[in-house]
Amino acid sequence: MAAERTDGAASREYEDVDGFAVAVVREENKWRVSPLSAAALTSLSAAEDELRALRSTGAAFGLLDIDDEFFIVLRPGPTGSRLLLSDATAAVVYDIAADVLEVLNIEIPDIDPDELDDIEPWEEGDLGVLADLGLPEPVLGVIVADADLYPDEQLTMIAQRLGFADELSAALDKLPK
Repeated sequence: MAAERTDGAASREYEDVDGFAVAVVREENKWRVSPLSAAALTSLSAAEDELRALRSTGAAFGLLDIDDEFFIVLRPGPTGSRLLLSDATAAVVYDIAADVLEVLNIEIPDIDPDELDDIEPWEEGDLGVLADLGLPEPVLGVIVADADLYPDEQLTMIAQRLGFADELSAALDKLPK
């Protein structure tokens, strides 16, 4: 469910959202990457539901690249989801980013949407979300902080560090252009 907007910012028309959403599963020391539905790009609960439906015995998480503006790492667990939002300022414009901040109990930044290009982005959430899989918090922090990289490049770096870059590339090649 999208968070109700009280900051006056208009929501994007979601038919126009580009990007990708994939599920990443590690079972028996093998990585599997598969696409999530288009709804996962606009609805945090849809992405969580799809990831939970995988019923994997191994680690499972989602990587969402929204409009090549920001990304979300989503890792459902028995006591709730662990989340990382690469750019908290995105919550001013994107409901899914606002939903992440709501789950994290963080207020949407009070920024005029016309001034977003002048604001330095910052992450919110759990930089240790993938630490148990081999991506330490400080390394993920460096990847997220690199403002010269696009979100898809940052997600590719994450995949390279964890060892599923080929699987990610193959999954992305199957997505409609």
